[in-house]
Amino acid sequence: MFSMPNIRTGRAAGFLKFTGCVALIASVPALAQSAAPASGPIATSAATANPGPLTIQADRPGPVINRDIFGQFAEHLGRGVYGGVWVGPDSKIPNVRGIRTDVVDALRAIKVPVVRWPGGCFADEYHWRDGVGPAAKRVTTVNTNWANAVEPNTFGTDEFMDFARQIGSEAYLSVNVGSGTVQEAGDWLGYMTSVAPASAARERALNGHKEPYRIKYLGLGNEMWGCGGPLTPDEYVTKMKTFAHFVHNQNPEQAAPPIDFAKIAKDLMTGKPMDGLPRNPNGMRRIAAGPNSADPSYTEVIMKAWKTRSPIYWDIDGISLHQYTWGSLPFAEPATNFGEKEYATVLMQTQLMDRTITKHSEIMDKYDPNKAIALVVDEWGVWLKPTEGTEPMFLEQQNSLRDGIAAAMNINIFARHADRVRMTNIAQMVNVLQSMIMTDGSKMLLTPTYHVYKMYVPFQDATYLPVTFGAGEYKFDKITLPKVDALAARGKDGQVWLSLVNLDPNAAADVNASVAGITANRADGEVLTAPSFNSVNTYSKPAAVAPKPFSASASNGKLMLHLPPHSVTVVRLQP
Repeated sequence: MFSMPNIRTGRAAGFLKFTGCVALIASVPALAQSAAPASGPIATSAATANPGPLTIQADRPGPVINRDIFGQFAEHLGRGVYGGVWVGPDSKIPNVRGIRTDVVDALRAIKVPVVRWPGGCFADEYHWRDGVGPAAKRVTTVNTNWANAVEPNTFGTDEFMDFARQIGSEAYLSVNVGSGTVQEAGDWLGYMTSVAPASAARERALNGHKEPYRIKYLGLGNEMWGCGGPLTPDEYVTKMKTFAHFVHNQNPEQAAPPIDFAKIAKDLMTGKPMDGLPRNPNGMRRIAAGPNSADPSYTEVIMKAWKTRSPIYWDIDGISLHQYTWGSLPFAEPATNFGEKEYATVLMQTQLMDRTITKHSEIMDKYDPNKAIALVVDEWGVWLKPTEGTEPMFLEQQNSLRDGIAAAMNINIFARHADRVRMTNIAQMVNVLQSMIMTDGSKMLLTPTYHVYKMYVPFQDATYLPVTFGAGEYKFDKITLPKVDALAARGKDGQVWLSLVNLDPNAAADVNASVAGITANRADGEVLTAPSFNSVNTYSKPAAVAPKPFSASASNGKLMLHLPPHSVTVVRLQP
């Protein structure tokens, strides 16, 4: 079993190097003083104290809610990988090739679609060759971003791809643009995706994997305005284009179709745009490192460059966005034993994700009205005060019912923007920030956020259905929020699914729901709640916050759903 050393040296230097995250603080005071806007299309009638009748517009289907919206993020940070995912093949903790079995089983249950790795800030100081080949010969380094912790590199490329395969997930790799070179990134993709007789393919085979790996997404750097640079938007675009041009996926199953140069020449002669290059639907998608929260500068410059590009030479498929929920004080909002003020503040800031996405989407629409480029929210979540007694730079925090409610609110926002938001990656998967899972040696527990993700599995690749109703109001001091947040979709199973989040911590909410053109007689599913909004799961009480069965029946053609205070309810409507 690997034991993470308790290294506390360099903490002050490490915190100052936190530029990729600290840069976000600048916008917090303004956000904290703003009342959140109504939740997009759900608040179509005047809000009242209690929610009004709810109608699911099943006859007006919207875009598909891409399953990758439910993506995860695993960075070499604290115990996120070592101890959380990787224990080593000689550990007494049950594992398969060093990857702990209990964590794999839990992640398979929530059908993780994609995992971002190896960072984060760590990615732009990561050199992939340190983490391949026999474990005894790998290079030991220091993680200068996170508490100068020892990095043994025993969890490297092949181990990560094994982990992704075990949990049934796709890979989203972030290449080192900050301190690395184009050649290094190209060699890494060659190692993972080339075929014989290429030397890189032979090396990969010697390391235990003959067939080329499938890489679904490639991140071109991380937070280039902060810990990945820092660069101005123009400086980043200049640098990014060379990575987009020279870093190739050589897996035959993901290769781009041949370019029809005759057609391109004809299009040029007739003045047609060159956007019609052939695409492999299984091809790797490149994600540019995009904006810091609501700052529009990176989005504007990247999209302008994309619009005027020659797609023969470089192209991208998405732009990343990072936005965290801090509370009233960054890094210092209590994760436990907080009151209603802290509860309301965190949910108010969570709601601001809608405003940020709308702002960047409007910029992207100017250059890309057909929405070819995805907005990828590949870092988000509630960032709270570290657990007392842990290394602060390991970012371990408790996870309460409030955080699960915030997760549901964010997912609903992403789904309402499914035409542009096609992947997100919550920070982070295990033991770090708003994690799905916590571990302590051989012990493991599931967080309220994990339970929300499991309840939302039916929404993966479901078709968005508009919802109209009066959302009601929840007020605390100067904060006003919708009392109920709602999301509806037609699942891949053909059934209509409905999520209802009651933000009000003091009062239940009764919702009368109907589906246009469909008679629904019952609703069955689960509800996640607890005695208090600050309830948490612990190793001694791992089910303090856990889903319970929920059902509702129809009266006079209306489903009557009784939502407990501070709760998340997901149901399937039954004819």
